[in-house]
Amino acid sequence: MVKKKGKFLTFIFSMLPGAGHMYMGFMKIGLSFMSMFFFLIFLSSWIGIGELLFILPLIWFYSVFDCANKASLNDNELLLLEDKYLFSIDKLVTLDKNIFEKRRLVIGIVLLFLGIYLVSDNILNILHPYISTEFGSVIRNFMRKAPQIIIGVAIVTLGVKLIMGKKKEREIDA
Repeated sequence: MVKKKGKFLTFIFSMLPGAGHMYMGFMKIGLSFMSMFFFLIFLSSWIGIGELLFILPLIWFYSVFDCANKASLNDNELLLLEDKYLFSIDKLVTLDKNIFEKRRLVIGIVLLFLGIYLVSDNILNILHPYISTEFGSVIRNFMRKAPQIIIGVAIVTLGVKLIMGKKKEREIDA
């Protein structure tokens, strides 16, 4: 049950995306905001795409204003609000059980690339003292950029599939 909280503490907690929602009792939406905020920080630092961090202010502002709007509701309106995950995370549990069978090749390729990247990165760290400086520099630069390259290829592939799907829709409608 969601209970009305003090506006000052709600404001203070809302400075961290999701914390204000959690303070007011909206655990699912608070966890969603917090997870999205910190996962974006992790992802941008891991793959080295700092431009992703430009999305953080959007998440922060939306979280703060959503929390302020919920805090301004009266008790009856607040009780009517449903605590649900952003992006329907709770529906992932009800996904088709054969999803791994249907997407087996794609999941296998992603896991293969991730495994090769992790193994080769660790082996190169071990062999670092024995590799010449120039060759080691080239390999380290490539390994540092590998996640960006893989994600870039995935984005281009997804874009092509979306465009081709839209093209097929138009042909069917015509």
